[in-house]
Amino acid sequence: MSIAENIRQIETQIGTKTQLVAVTKTKPLALLQEAYDAGCKQFGENKAQEMAEKYAALPKDISWHLIGHLQTNKVKYIAPFVALIHSVDSLKLLQEIDKQAAKCGRVIDCLLQIYIAQEDTKFGLLEAEAEALIRSLEVENLANVRIVGLMGMASNVADDTQIRREFKGLKTFFDHLKTQNPKLTTLSTGMSGDYQLAAAEGSTLVRVGSAIFGSR
Repeated sequence: MSIAENIRQIETQIGTKTQLVAVTKTKPLALLQEAYDAGCKQFGENKAQEMAEKYAALPKDISWHLIGHLQTNKVKYIAPFVALIHSVDSLKLLQEIDKQAAKCGRVIDCLLQIYIAQEDTKFGLLEAEAEALIRSLEVENLANVRIVGLMGMASNVADDTQIRREFKGLKTFFDHLKTQNPKLTTLSTGMSGDYQLAAAEGSTLVRVGSAIFGSR
């Protein structure tokens, strides 16, 4: 199927309560333009410098999401334009985003990345750490960042029951935080292999690459 057909199929599968972020890392500009022409306006990149290069080359109404692990020294490359940073996992990173956003006269929306997988390879905060961070005075005093939700990556396993359990657990925690902070609106879970499970468990954003563009 074409990129346009893949996008339409995914959007049908996830329904109206979940939005699609096309994961464009390593993909050439021509394929990104094809996705854009098919109506996809939210792109996710893993690396700040690659994202900055693509931003410069593509239409300016694209909403750019940084979905990979972000080092503090790379924030400056994306601060002028990034729409949402999914992968915030420390106060230090939030402070740097705030600093760079202030230089650009912007407020940057961020998600806290929560560790939900049964693996050692994924980044993220534990639930207690995330809750403490959201409530901390240090975060309250950051004028140029806005925590708008959570992101999580399920275990890379073939067991749908385990994946669903991990997504459900994160949604429960998200709902708990939301009772104290109604500004939390975004739950980013689900990738090419599990986006339908994520949508069923309340994800508001799914990050899909290979199911749109094919495998590398």
